Amino acid sequence: MTIYIASDHGGFKLKEKIKNHLVKKGFEIKDFGTHSEDSVDYPIFAKKVSNAVTKDSNSKGILVCGTGIGMSIAANKIKGIRAALCWNEETARLSREHNDTNVLCFGQRILGEDLVLKIVDVWLNTKFTNEERHIRRLDMLD
Repeated sequence: MTIYIASDHGGFKLKEKIKNHLVKKGFEIKDFGTHSEDSVDYPIFAKKVSNAVTKDSNSKGILVCGTGIGMSIAANKIKGIRAALCWNEETARLSREHNDTNVLCFGQRILGEDLVLKIVDVWLNTKFTNEERHIRRLDMLD
């Protein structure tokens, strides 16, 4: 599985930590930037990751900004993206099981690094349940 990852300046440090964590676990990572803490516009990076995820069915995306809110809003504007701003392991698990999320969003200013890495692991290891009620609801989004 390929993981597409990006951040704005407010999420750069956390993005790098997540990226290193995933590389150690053997994931293929494609980093769309940003590559420093110089000020940039988060929608550009959300769009890059989201477009890549919609073109690659065997992929997921991770986006990081200061709060995670901007990235999640921007990502969800792209058809086919179901981005979730998760704040604990349970929201990560449920976002996958019930909503088949394909992009995970974080806020560097909101959560600690250890918790974020646990959330990433849970999210990547949780499968969509394929229950009829969840499929019906996802179809309504399209």
